[in-house]
Amino acid sequence: MGRVRIMFAVAAAAAIMACSGCAARIFPATYYLALGDSLSQGVQPGAAGASVETGQGYADQLYAALLLAHPGLRLVKLGCPGETSRTMIDGGICRYPGGSQLAAAVAFLRAHRGHMFLITIDIGANDPEDCGSKSSLSKLVSCLATGVPDALTNLATTMARLRAAAPGVRVAGMTYYLSALAEWRNGTAGQVIARLSEKLAAEYSALLGRAYTESGARVADVFSAFDTSNFGDQVTVPGIGTVPRNVALICQWTWACAAPPRGPNQHANQAGYKIIAQTFQRAAGLS
Repeated sequence: MGRVRIMFAVAAAAAIMACSGCAARIFPATYYLALGDSLSQGVQPGAAGASVETGQGYADQLYAALLLAHPGLRLVKLGCPGETSRTMIDGGICRYPGGSQLAAAVAFLRAHRGHMFLITIDIGANDPEDCGSKSSLSKLVSCLATGVPDALTNLATTMARLRAAAPGVRVAGMTYYLSALAEWRNGTAGQVIARLSEKLAAEYSALLGRAYTESGARVADVFSAFDTSNFGDQVTVPGIGTVPRNVALICQWTWACAAPPRGPNQHANQAGYKIIAQTFQRAAGLS
């Protein structure tokens, strides 16, 4: 019996040591770098209506989805609410050690070369929105005529620098949903605005997608994920009524149709950010 006890003790000790080894296993650190504007920071309206950064954005939800299969993965968010394609390069809105978000991103990528897992980016939504502040139709048209080409040029510059700093790393950039679809609820005038906005947004999204593709990045087609062009199918939304499917999804996945003080707000809600995260995950081939 004494010999049996000794054998059990040895076996138990071996099992404990093996288990301890498993618990102490260290996974090599890899990084998911999220770049862009307010969406990359998960901004949503607070109870008083002010837009605040949250931990529920698409980058946070995508990171959580990837973490189970990649235990050593770490999320780094450098996004800047209000960032345009120009300030992404030159800075001027958020503070960064290198002066701009792009400079900070390039420095991070170089410092962690060989340890990068994924880069996501959304930029360009605030460029045409700046045109919305113009006081006349002629100024608006002029702004769009110059602003969109400039945004695409800036995006190409940004992607080239990211690619040079992180050769071979998986990169995905997104197109945008269209919060202006919420105008549909405001009668004939609102419906004209919604349809015109969709046509402009469709063209802009196609251009953004092409710019990402030409840089070698993958495209997270959020414009399509939100069924932005679908004015045909009718959906009944509680508290809103029967509206086209694209309008229904904007009301369900963003704060654009919300009542004050939280709405109307163009940012996605938690459900909308989940859709964006899933779109990025599929685009990156990580589903």
